Amino acid sequence: METAKKKELEALAVRIRMAALEAIHSLGSGHLGGALSIGDVLAVLYGGEMRIDVSNPKWPERDKLVCSKGHAGPAVYGTLAVKGFFPYEELKTLNRPGTRLPSHCDRNKTPGVDMTTGSLGQGTSLACGMALGDKLKGRDARTFLIVGDGESNEGQVWEAMAFASAKKLGNLVVLLDWNKRQLDGWTRDIYPMGDYVAKFEAFGFDTVKVDGSDVEAVAEALERTRQGGDKPYAIILDTQKGAGIQEVVDTPANHSLTVSDEQFERWTGQLKARLVELEG
Repeated sequence: METAKKKELEALAVRIRMAALEAIHSLGSGHLGGALSIGDVLAVLYGGEMRIDVSNPKWPERDKLVCSKGHAGPAVYGTLAVKGFFPYEELKTLNRPGTRLPSHCDRNKTPGVDMTTGSLGQGTSLACGMALGDKLKGRDARTFLIVGDGESNEGQVWEAMAFASAKKLGNLVVLLDWNKRQLDGWTRDIYPMGDYVAKFEAFGFDTVKVDGSDVEAVAEALERTRQGGDKPYAIILDTQKGAGIQEVVDTPANHSLTVSDEQFERWTGQLKARLVELEG
């Protein structure tokens, strides 16, 4: 990857995190940790990997995103706002009466959201159905599915993975956000799932693990999914919950946080400083 492109994607990831923080601060609290951890993969997806049309969000031939960990909606909304699917200022209406940006993603309300999610595990089945539908219709489109590692405790996740393999959904890309924490603590303490690479491979997936904070590594892993084939793809993203804001990373219970005015100003300032480093 050229240096300029890498910096462009890194800057987009920073802007996505700033936007997610803006939305959550406007409400006063929210699922900040898990929203921040997927900033880099969203930057790579919407920074060129996905085939989308901002002027036509429901274009049938588009690539699609399903954020099964629907509580990370602020990161998705931040991405869509930065890309121009709706006005940036609308982020401040998060989860308020009449908003188009509910707490969890809703395809019937938000321009650019491809599938409603929130009940953990259910987005995996929905993504499989979307990928199968595109395959049956002969569309050259991929479905990208973001799943949380805590969410993978749900049995429905693995039923969906078995289905994807059985139906040879080579147009499905599962992105596991391995940030190692869930609502009540560390995943290793609550419900350890073992080796995710071995698990997905056992379910018939073409699987790799990458540093989920390295946009170049994520982009390279995604590039290989373009070849399609008879196997669905899984990319295990080694991430940190709260990535991009060290204070959030260091906060033990960072699944859902209040964001004070003082914290917002400090954290936004840190992100802006990083943006200056990348963009000059």
